[in-house]
Amino acid sequence: MTIPVGEGWLDGDSARVVRPYAVTGGRTSPRAELDLMSMVVATGAGSRGYLEPDHAQALTLCRRPASVAEIAARLRLPAVAAKVLLSDLADWGAVRTAPPLPAAGPPSHQLLERLLDALQRL
Repeated sequence: MTIPVGEGWLDGDSARVVRPYAVTGGRTSPRAELDLMSMVVATGAGSRGYLEPDHAQALTLCRRPASVAEIAARLRLPAVAAKVLLSDLADWGAVRTAPPLPAAGPPSHQLLERLLDALQRL
């Protein structure tokens, strides 16, 4: 049995009815260079008019800044499929992307000890 759910069509086992290769039109690599931690946000500019349902869902998720990984998880798509959708939206001017911030360096020994103590208390 197939039921409509807020984040797309799912079958009874919560699997997507439409396969990722169909969502991306068979494309396996995005045109824009996106990392899992790249941030994406909607620009508010018009897209190209009519959007496919998965593009529209991705755009809705980009109303607030979100990472590629977060969007992929919410769309229930593999990361590469989400990257293709987001790359399309970027090409159309509907979203703006930003590379992930560089790491600030390794955490201090003191921070790691405090984290371990907190985890052990749980």
